[in-house]
Amino acid sequence: LELIDKEEVDAIIGPQTSKQARFVIDVGKKAQVPVISYSATSPSLSPTQNHFFVRIALDDSTQAKAITAIVQAYGWHEVILIYEDTEYGSDLIPYLAHEFQQVDIRVSSRFSISPNDSKFRILKKLNKVMAMQTRVIVVHMSSSFGSKFFFLAKDVAMISEGYVWIITDGLSSLLDPMGVKDIGSMQGVLGIRPYIPQSKGLKNFKRKWKSRIHSSSTKLNIFGYWAYDTIWALAKAVEMIPQESSSVNGENHHRNTSQFPVIKVSKRGKMILNGLLKTKFKGLSGDFSLVGGQLQASTFEIINVIDNEEKVIGYWTLENGLTRKPDKAKNGKSMSKYELKPPIWPGNTKDIPRGWTTPIGGKKLKIAVPHKPGFEAYLKVARDPYTKEFIITGFSHDVFEEALALLPFPVPHKLIPFSIGPNVGTYDELLSYVKNQTYDAAVGDITILANRSQYVDFTLPYLQSDVSMVVKIKDDESNNMWIFLKPLSWDLWLTTGVA
Repeated sequence: LELIDKEEVDAIIGPQTSKQARFVIDVGKKAQVPVISYSATSPSLSPTQNHFFVRIALDDSTQAKAITAIVQAYGWHEVILIYEDTEYGSDLIPYLAHEFQQVDIRVSSRFSISPNDSKFRILKKLNKVMAMQTRVIVVHMSSSFGSKFFFLAKDVAMISEGYVWIITDGLSSLLDPMGVKDIGSMQGVLGIRPYIPQSKGLKNFKRKWKSRIHSSSTKLNIFGYWAYDTIWALAKAVEMIPQESSSVNGENHHRNTSQFPVIKVSKRGKMILNGLLKTKFKGLSGDFSLVGGQLQASTFEIINVIDNEEKVIGYWTLENGLTRKPDKAKNGKSMSKYELKPPIWPGNTKDIPRGWTTPIGGKKLKIAVPHKPGFEAYLKVARDPYTKEFIITGFSHDVFEEALALLPFPVPHKLIPFSIGPNVGTYDELLSYVKNQTYDAAVGDITILANRSQYVDFTLPYLQSDVSMVVKIKDDESNNMWIFLKPLSWDLWLTTGVA
């Protein structure tokens, strides 16, 4: 406020977090100066709703489609969302949930974790995740908190075979500054981040940066490139302003006694804003062009953390979907995992995780199986003489097990024989137990009747339905050599012969 008042500030650069940006945007609105951020990526901060806010970065919601494409490509049907309990963390979740819903991917659970949570509280939530059957986990956190989170996840053996971890660009874009210890706890993780095309200008800049900054831990990332492009864009916007324009209109003050007693209104702020929105050039991060007051997503690169470093395994574009090359034109979108290089998964395996497991302590479905003599080809119930366990075989059993195998998630179940016969039980009694939930379902040669369908649901018949008739068999005499005698009776033939 003091700088705006005394130094006649015409533009503000740098609110790093969405929380900080929200306050500074209010100041910029009152002073009518553009507030430019290259790191406040929360979707709730919209340049279209905040006229003086310019985002030289990508809106977090733009990555939702790319993450969904990865999950869809590998055929996973359920995910768990874990996110930082801050404005930055929670704002992306509705967009992710919406994109998953569009392609029939179910969000089985959501877990918010505060950066202020103790180690005990975080481990408690991780234990809840471990007890669930879903093993595909999408994590949206800042880099500082994310490194702590994955260290604890590795500590409880969750960065292991069978798990799938996908991180958003908040973590993926800042893997370089992390130490070996931090990135070592993320082996096998997949991530997405904005793709930066290699250009001559970028290569020259990197060479100069390395010659001046000798620390190996000080590496530029996407936010550094955006910051550099921000300065250039602002300089080009200022050059568009007539030199005779004064900085502050001293007679126009904004009064707000509750928070901002007196704020001078900049005369050049609107000119700079308009110049920024019109500026186009080739920056370090690629083609610089603002649409709706912010950069637009074009391509995301998909990375895999292997051997303490990230390796690019493919790309995603809105036009082409998944692809191994960012500039490869295709006819239509691809949603195939074969468009990506085979990643190394947690547990140092190349085998694609199935995305689910049998939940710890999960309840098994009780499936009743009618047991009666005869028709053993359909269903046969025997008992192992040593283990005393029931052995159930037959066509009906095989169809049931094959149907379960086609499901994208496990169905723990237990088959329980139900005796059918005189003085034992009937099919109607069996179905009544399904009705009162003694059993969860029944499998067998159970006839579909109108009265039964009033209290239980039947699957479609897996045997062909038809109608048969029982008729008397007659001998076929068409090949008899005396068939020509059939038209007339024997009496008529005798009368004809006598005559």
